[in-house]
Amino acid sequence: MTRKQASTLFLKVVLLLIAGAVLALCVFGLPGMAARDADLHPETAYLQYPFLISAYVFFIPVFIAIYHAFKLLTYIDRNQVFSDMAVKSLKIIRYCAYAVIAFIVLGELATIALIRGEDITHIIMMGTIGSFACIVVAVFAGLLQKLLKDAIGIRSDNDLIV
Repeated sequence: MTRKQASTLFLKVVLLLIAGAVLALCVFGLPGMAARDADLHPETAYLQYPFLISAYVFFIPVFIAIYHAFKLLTYIDRNQVFSDMAVKSLKIIRYCAYAVIAFIVLGELATIALIRGEDITHIIMMGTIGSFACIVVAVFAGLLQKLLKDAIGIRSDNDLIV
């Protein structure tokens, strides 16, 4: 096993751990949180199922982005990083980051609209931190996508010259 394969294997394991943690949160954490909130606030218990549905829809782009990051690491292992498939994976990762940002903003707006008379600064702060993290991912994926497109263009020009 070469050093490059060991690095990509480590990153793949990290991605699998992240995906496992997110899946465990979806399966075990979110229903428990919704049930506890329904017990604490019976007047808003009817929002339990819309919360769960919106949370599961929120995590769809997260899983798609993790899958495409895994595919990108596979392309690196196969020395196919300078391909249109890698550019497409980066584009999808960028769009997934934009979708997560949109879901966070919509969740923040719904929180502001629905919760009256309680301190929600911690919810707003968590949304802001999550949005900034997704912005970093989107910008980084966009930058890598542009660089990869340029490198593929230069490579194809050099192949035509030789």
